[in-house]
Amino acid sequence: MHTTLHLLADAPPQMLPARSLMAFTLASHIILVPLGVALPLITLIMHGYGLRRGDATALLLARRWSAVMAVQFAIGVVTGTVLSFEFGLLWPGLMGRWGDVFGIGFGVEAWAFFLEAVLIAIYLYGWRRLPARTHFLLALPLPAAALLGAFGILAANSWMNTPRGFTLDAGGNPVDVDIRKAIFTPMFGPQYWHFVVAMLVTAGFVVAGVYACGWLRGRRDRYHRLGFTIPFTVAAVFTPVQFMLGDAIARAVFQKQPVKFAAMEIVWNTDTHVPEYLFGRLHADGTVTGGIKIPQLDSILAGFSPDTKVRGLSSVAAADRPTVGQATLIHWTFDIMVGIGSVLLLLVAWYAFIWFRRRRLPASPWFYRSAACAGVASVIAVECGWITTEVGRQPWIVYENMRVAEAVTGARSGTLWAMFGLVVVVYVFIFGSFLAVLLKMRTRWREEDERGRAGAVAVEVPETGTPYGPRSAVAGREDGS
Repeated sequence: MHTTLHLLADAPPQMLPARSLMAFTLASHIILVPLGVALPLITLIMHGYGLRRGDATALLLARRWSAVMAVQFAIGVVTGTVLSFEFGLLWPGLMGRWGDVFGIGFGVEAWAFFLEAVLIAIYLYGWRRLPARTHFLLALPLPAAALLGAFGILAANSWMNTPRGFTLDAGGNPVDVDIRKAIFTPMFGPQYWHFVVAMLVTAGFVVAGVYACGWLRGRRDRYHRLGFTIPFTVAAVFTPVQFMLGDAIARAVFQKQPVKFAAMEIVWNTDTHVPEYLFGRLHADGTVTGGIKIPQLDSILAGFSPDTKVRGLSSVAAADRPTVGQATLIHWTFDIMVGIGSVLLLLVAWYAFIWFRRRRLPASPWFYRSAACAGVASVIAVECGWITTEVGRQPWIVYENMRVAEAVTGARSGTLWAMFGLVVVVYVFIFGSFLAVLLKMRTRWREEDERGRAGAVAVEVPETGTPYGPRSAVAGREDGS
């Protein structure tokens, strides 16, 4: 029998539904994460620009983005809470044995969520109710709170990839926990900064993409130009940084998780002068079919020399490495992520060339078509990054310390499948409601802008009827403050 079939036959029946449920909820939640982590910073940049320049349009955009931020945060809390419960319900072996070691990360995230909720409430309430400077200063901790939440989650995940900060007693249970070492593991720095910059890039492209679509539909006023320029510039500044960070984290994986690196690059035998495959499919006998083979490039990328030795998947037992199917999957997701990043870098170069040469935005419709697609592409890249990280760690839930099969719940597989179906229905409703609210807000804002241009309502008094901002009774107070 095929080795992969042997491994599947030995897996508990709960494995597939538990992993499927976890994968679905994580993939759904991560769509919201870029806006949760990076939109506060982008909004405050727009807010600060509006205050410094006395620009009512910038303040209008900041205020509307703060409403989107609040709605997105509410949805993110729901989906994030579901994930937190799933850790305990689906993986009791993980939390029961290792919770005291790496659980501090989840505690940090919980406190960060609470703090961010309070700060968002103050920020929303402060429009037109607080002096402009006071309102802006009170909002400054918002990006830090968002980054603190990411800190907690990435501390937990990086520990699962490179567990540190404990010793094992005779029964194999962790003792003598060192919290500092458990948080700041070898993979924490590379993972955290790679993730944070990815969120800034993705959020910038997503927000800019909305206004790029408006530009393509003929809305070329200052509102759409400013709404496009600031978030796109944020993304443009961080895209080359992300490229360097991506190279750094790949090299960290090569050093700290060589078997995962072998799966990412579908390397079967340990050797030097290892070729790089762009896509391609790994087979059980170690051969690769399809794709584009570039001689020696993998060794050069891993250690800056064709003589660099790259460890292969066959260097460990089949039970201790990803299957050939999993290796092919994460090789593709890794290549897709890098490919999208490369295309986005070209888009940024186009933007920078026009800006520095002519001091204006590009005029080509193809640029704005590309910018409109960049937001979706960057979200796909984020999804691919997480698939690479999580599937590449298989079969370990705690790298080289606990297998996924040891951590999974003992609940009946039928119950887990039923739970999976229920979660899918609930998430369809949640994300459908989220989209409906955003579209309703967009329609209301557009109608108010049209009335403002007609002279019926001042443009400086936005969304006076929305429940996410100040009520009309106070709308006549000082603009943007």
